Amino acid sequence: MTTPGSRPSGPQSPPQFVRAVPEGDDRPRLMCTRCGFVRYENPKVVVGTVAAWNDGRILLCRRAIEPRPGLWTLPAGYLELHETAVEGAQREAWEEARARIDIDQLLAVYSIPRLSQIQLIYRARLLSPDVSPGSETSETGLFEWDRIPWSQIAFPSVVWALNHYRERLGQSGFAPFANPPGETGEIP
Repeated sequence: MTTPGSRPSGPQSPPQFVRAVPEGDDRPRLMCTRCGFVRYENPKVVVGTVAAWNDGRILLCRRAIEPRPGLWTLPAGYLELHETAVEGAQREAWEEARARIDIDQLLAVYSIPRLSQIQLIYRARLLSPDVSPGSETSETGLFEWDRIPWSQIAFPSVVWALNHYRERLGQSGFAPFANPPGETGEIP
C-alpha cells in the first residue's frame, strides 16, 4: 500500500519515453509516460586548441577514426563530465597528440547546429615540439602557415579556427570569435 508522496514497494517498471510537448514548453521532448519526467537532450560541448610552437608552427592531427578519417584537424573532442573546459582542451591535446600545452585564452565559440555542438576553441602554446599520435590519431605534424594541408582539413570549423588564430597573432585581451557570417559548419 502506498500513501501520497511515497513510492510503491516491489519491482518498478522501467521508464517508457515518448516524444511529446510538456505543458508550458514549446517543443517536443522525451517524456516518461509513467511519471512525467522530462529527459532534456542538449548540445554536446567540444573543446580544442590551436596550439603553436615558439617558431609559429601549428599542431595538426590526422584523424584515425570516423568521421573523416585521414583528414587533418586540431586536437579537440568532447568535454567529459566533471572537468573544466580548459582541462578538457588540455586532455584532448594529450590524448590526440601527446602534446603538453599552456592555454592562453579562449579563441572562439562556434555553433554547429546540424551536429548539436558548441565548440570552445582555445589559443595555446606547445610546451615542447615533441608530439606523437594518440589512439585516435594516425599522424601529427607541426605546420608552418604556408604548409598547412588546406585541401585535407576535416571540418569547416578547423579552417575558421586557424584563420581566427592568425588574425589575432600577437594580440591579447580580444573577444572570442564566432562562426563566420552565414556559416553553420556544413561540409561541402
